[in-house]
Order: sequence, then structure tokens, then C-alpha cells
Amino acid sequence: MISKHLSHFYINGEWVAPLGGTAMGVENPANEDIVAQVALGSAADADRAIAAARAAFLPWTITPVADRIALLRRILEVYNSREDDFVEAMSVEMGAPLSWAREAQFWAGQVHIESTIAAAETFHWEEMRGSTRIVREGIGVCALITPWNWPMNQIACKVAPAIVAGCTMVLKPSEIAPLSGALFAEVMHEAGVPKGVFNLINGTGAEVGARMAAHPEVDMVSFTGSTRAGILVAQAAAPTVKRVAQELGGKSPNIILPTADLAAAVAGGVEGCFGNSGQSCDAPTRMFVPRARHDEALAIAKARAEEFVTGDPRDAATTLGPVVSRVHFDKIQGLIGKGIDEGATLVTGGLGRPAGLNRGHFVKPTVFGHVTNDMTIAREEIFGPVLSILSYDSIDEVVGMANDTPYGLAAYIAGPVEDAKPVARRLRAGTVNLNYPAWDTFAPFGGYKQSGNGREYADWGIHDFCEVKGIVGWGA
Repeated sequence: MISKHLSHFYINGEWVAPLGGTAMGVENPANEDIVAQVALGSAADADRAIAAARAAFLPWTITPVADRIALLRRILEVYNSREDDFVEAMSVEMGAPLSWAREAQFWAGQVHIESTIAAAETFHWEEMRGSTRIVREGIGVCALITPWNWPMNQIACKVAPAIVAGCTMVLKPSEIAPLSGALFAEVMHEAGVPKGVFNLINGTGAEVGARMAAHPEVDMVSFTGSTRAGILVAQAAAPTVKRVAQELGGKSPNIILPTADLAAAVAGGVEGCFGNSGQSCDAPTRMFVPRARHDEALAIAKARAEEFVTGDPRDAATTLGPVVSRVHFDKIQGLIGKGIDEGATLVTGGLGRPAGLNRGHFVKPTVFGHVTNDMTIAREEIFGPVLSILSYDSIDEVVGMANDTPYGLAAYIAGPVEDAKPVARRLRAGTVNLNYPAWDTFAPFGGYKQSGNGREYADWGIHDFCEVKGIVGWGA
């Protein structure tokens, strides 16, 4: 569904016309058609939304926690009632296959709201330590800046804990994929969120995002996106000493242990890398296999990669959609070319669109073998369906290579759990996944090093949106 509100912003409980700025076409990356126009706001629009959030903060933050949880339950109810609309919107704006849009993208928003509700019900909002009362309360006005690759996942991971913590907020979804964000604002309105508690504006990071990050009336910025953009957000926020929580880039290692079931481990790694067309910051894009079994691993990876069906997202047979834009497609093509030029073995895929696809930003499912740790494709985040396979001779060597990256968002290990545990303790990453487990929305999610700071999901996310107050002498 294309929202009727793309030419307006949601500020102080109303859909309002922008004060300035321009408009931008929203492209369906599967066919390159422009499906809508979204208004791009200005710094003045950001100021207006922040003012609304500031005015709403004190009344909202003293609202009882039980009432805030009840509102979140109502938001979840309305969100679930709009499932088909969200699925359609995310398929159109991202090119996601319909099944993926429903079972992964829509579901992610749903499950994170559910997890936040469950966590809020047992959260230690207040406690006594001796004669001191420890109180956790909302940090204030929050600027929420979310990406295009997991729209509802990231919106829910920020909005739900901010609501329940007693914060007010301004959300800026990605202007590349704004359709689902507008629908989410409609959900918030129908759910009865008090005026000014939730506000939405669209715009570019350079203008609206920068103003939100720098604004003196914003107490916290929660940003998800590239490390490059995250650095700019932190720099803009620094003069006002506001809290900055960031979930940034990744180049996640996937260590296949010598004791692993190689066929299952390699196939699972290909699936993990190619999910969401490879456009996930925590995708296992660097696979490490025992040197003696490298060629065997390549054959398994080739077979699994070639099972992916790339094509029309509306076709039930499609399992891999396009990447989000021509700019992104060109970047990926350049990195595939680098892999070839630097001497990696092209196992399958490669340059250009898949056969039979003449429109849309479709990338061939690509696997490189005999990759070395100094190659560009082993160092840079590609953000597409491209897997690099490297060799190792010892556990010490593979741990060193896995950690030899400026990123530290996620890591993966395949093999018997008792063999994997000591390796997991040595990896410098915020999440270590053993044998491709189910998504745990109660686990902390965030990165080491240049993958960010802070943690999202459930109670971890609530903590990020709280200040801690000590009232000394309370029990005297």
C-alpha cells in the first residue's frame, strides 16, 4: 500500500505540510519505476518536530509505566492489523520477495514490540540500594534515524523502548524506503499516541539528520546506518554532549571448525550471507574453512548459491530480490570487479545482472574462493549477495583473521558447541552465533569497535533510553 501521507510529516499528532525542502521519487528497485514522491524536509521542519517532542516530554515521562506498556500493546494491535499493507510497502520500496517481506521484515517489527513489552513488565524501573532510591527514567527527546534495509526492525527497536521508557521522539526513516515509515506513523496515530510523543519527518541525512543530531533540545540520538554516516552523526552531536547510540557497519566472520559438518555449515553460511539480498549489517560475509577442505567447501557453496532464484519479488518462486538502488548496485559491481582483479577465484556469479533480467538492480549471487585477508572483498563491507571464502590452518590463525577488521558487530561459528564455546570467547564481536541459531530478540544486539556503541533489543534497548537517578537518603 502506498500511504497517502508521503507529501506530509507527522508532527504533534497531525499530518502537516513541509515548511520547505523538495521532493524525491521513490523507486521500486525491481523494475526501476518511480512509485511515489516523498517530501524531503528542511532544518526548519526538524526544529518544528523537535519542539513538539520537547513540549510533550514532561507530561509523557511522568505517565505511569503501566499506561506506557498499555499504549505499546495498542500499537502492536494496530500494527498487526496492517500486516498486508506493510508487506506490500516493503516489497515495493526494497524489492523484497513477498514471503521475505512478510516472514522477516514485517515479523521483525512485530516481534521486537512484543519483546519490548515483555521486558518492560519485568524491568527494574526503581530499586533500593541501602538508603538510596535508584530510579530509571526516560532520557528525554530522542532523534531516531533508521535505515532502508530493515525498516520495521529498526523502527521498532528504537520506537518501542523509547515509548516505554517515557521518552518523546522524532523519527527520520530513510528517504530511500519511506513507504513503511509513513504507514508506521499511521499506526501510531490510530493507536492513540499522545500528541508530540511520536513525530515523523522525512529528509536527507545531510540536512535533516544533521540538524536532529546537532539540535540542543535533543537529548539522545539513536542511529542505524553506515560507519561513515555514524561518524558524522557523532561529530554533530558532540558539542551538546548528548547520548549517541549507534548500530553501524559489519564484516562478520563465519568460522567453520574442522569438526563441523562441512556440507551443512557451508550451505547455512551461504543462506545467511544472501538473506535480504545480502543487505544486512550482521551478514556472515567472510567464511573461514580449513585449508585442506577449501575446494570441497567451494563446491558446496557454488551448489547452494545457484539454488537461489533471482527475479520478480511478486513471483512466489523468487528467493532473492534486487538490491536497493542503482548507486548501490554500481558499488557492488565495483567490489566484485576488485575481487576478480585482485586474484580471488570466482566460483559463481560475477559481474552484471543475472540472465534474463534486463531491468532492476539485480546482482548475481556471487561466491569467491581462495580469498586472502588483504583483498578488498575481505576488508570492505559489500552489502550485497557476495560471499568471500578464506582458508586457515589453526584456530589461533583463524581467530586472528576473524578479529582483523575495524568492525565487530557479529560473528558466526559452525561446529560442535563444546568446540565452538572457547572460540566464541576470543572473538571481538557484539553477537556470536553458534550453528546458525534462531533469532533471539532478547539477546543484546550491537557492536564492538567501529560497528557502534549501545545495545538494542528488549531490556537492553530500554536501558539505552533511560537515565539513572540516585535519590540519596530516601530510606533514611
